[in-house]
Amino acid sequence: METSFYDQVFEIARLIPKGRVTSYGAIAKALGAGGSARMVGYAMSNAGIAQPKVPAHRVVNSSGLLTGKFHFSPPELMEELLAQEGIKVEKDKIKDFKKIFWDPLLEL
Repeated sequence: METSFYDQVFEIARLIPKGRVTSYGAIAKALGAGGSARMVGYAMSNAGIAQPKVPAHRVVNSSGLLTGKFHFSPPELMEELLAQEGIKVEKDKIKDFKKIFWDPLLEL
């Protein structure tokens, strides 16, 4: 059986180490679908129902903004989950984004 695009996105997201983040675009590139960052975003908005759990809070936009926070209930939960992992967020943006960025292409 072929794995769906969403399931492939979830598989990569589950590999993101605690205390690190990646972007929608980086996941898309790792899947060979470089122009599909928005599709990765759609997948992540459905991650809450996926099993096993998907650490969707570790996926942000390409400049480190928490653009997916409105898919969390409450929206502040995304930042709280990141803080629990030692990730600092200021004005909805990851501090030291380049330093804690996890590139799936280098890990897969």
